[in-house]
Amino acid sequence: MTTEVTSYTMAGRNGEKYEIPDAIPAAPGLVVFRLPHGLSLNNPCRWNIGHHSGRCVAEAMRREDALKAVEVMAGLYDWTKDTAFLREEVDERQLFLKLSRMDCGPVGSEYMRGDVSHNGTYTDADIEAAAAEFKDDGFNALDVLIAMSNRVPWMGLDTDDFNEAHNRVATLADAD
Repeated sequence: MTTEVTSYTMAGRNGEKYEIPDAIPAAPGLVVFRLPHGLSLNNPCRWNIGHHSGRCVAEAMRREDALKAVEVMAGLYDWTKDTAFLREEVDERQLFLKLSRMDCGPVGSEYMRGDVSHNGTYTDADIEAAAAEFKDDGFNALDVLIAMSNRVPWMGLDTDDFNEAHNRVATLADAD
């Protein structure tokens, strides 16, 4: 995975502009970035694929899924073109059918009640709270794995980060 980052200006729905200081230039014309804090609080998909125009093209719950999706997208169209050209060229139905294989979908297609904007980030306090809950419920390591994979903030973690968090929670929960 690339560690290079760039500044990116995301265009909001109503013309607002959001500066993203740490976007990942993933392919010509496309970047991957985490939504800024305070935006789309009900959306667990915190990773967006942005077009150089500032328009968000797709979203994913995990960074690694967004990066895999960009690899596919780069082979389908010339994303360095302007949005008017792409509106005519891109078959969105076929694009999102392909991207769904990487758990990536249209912007705003996921919704959860409450503020889930911290999906994919956690603290030591989150680890301790989850471990205490799972220990009280008598969960084994598999139960912990299943529960974590379907909850915020864990379900938004990339694979290695998830595995590390799971191991910490399972150990503290005395899950066998």
